[in-house]
Amino acid sequence: MSPLSIIVITLNEAERIGSLLEDLAQQTHQDFEVIVVDSNSEDETCAIAQGYASRLPRLHVEQMLARGVCLGRNTGAGLAQHQRLLFLDADVRLPPDFLQKALQHLTIKNLEVAGVYLSPKGLPKRYSLGYKLFNVGIALTQFMFPTAIGACLFSTKSVHDAINGFDSSITLCEDCDYVNRASRHTKFRMLPMGFTFDPRRLKQDGIFKTGSKYLYANIHRLFKGEIRNQKIRYDFGHYKPK
Repeated sequence: MSPLSIIVITLNEAERIGSLLEDLAQQTHQDFEVIVVDSNSEDETCAIAQGYASRLPRLHVEQMLARGVCLGRNTGAGLAQHQRLLFLDADVRLPPDFLQKALQHLTIKNLEVAGVYLSPKGLPKRYSLGYKLFNVGIALTQFMFPTAIGACLFSTKSVHDAINGFDSSITLCEDCDYVNRASRHTKFRMLPMGFTFDPRRLKQDGIFKTGSKYLYANIHRLFKGEIRNQKIRYDFGHYKPK
């Protein structure tokens, strides 16, 4: 299986980055580098990440002065040493065989760009239903107007460079725009597997408010184009500490 570069974007993620790095250290497939791109955190995110250098020998922590989701992912892709890329958010959790299974699916299906479904495992029913409905949506759209979750997204350096990476002018659904543009260069599909992540988005913003925001956002994208200039407001790193 091919090596890969794992790019993790962070902003004040001291409470969560250690759990993700621990998951990566326990992967059954270990041929990867980890690039943590930090958006000038005000907490101990970078120090905690650096503390995993002995567990993850190919770990690099890049501290930016500016902040931004697209900027962080593009910065990480520019630093990546391998062709295969995996973009992750800091609050993602992965089972030990995640990379091994994902790379097998990517190879069998001959995919460069692929998304991963949300796993509702261990969540309350009110959140689980929302995740399942979201998964149905991204499953149906993958063939025509693909959408994806940037929190766990596979790509390659060649495709990333061909589409000029993530569009920093987009302020919501930049991940959906990324895979939509990528699908014009290569086949995009969802992998038949899932990942978990902290439901803080739903807890803080509310399940109905969050769901309706993303539904409206994708209707806007379909009929009016991508969302720029905070037409639908979403601030990177606005979540409160536990």
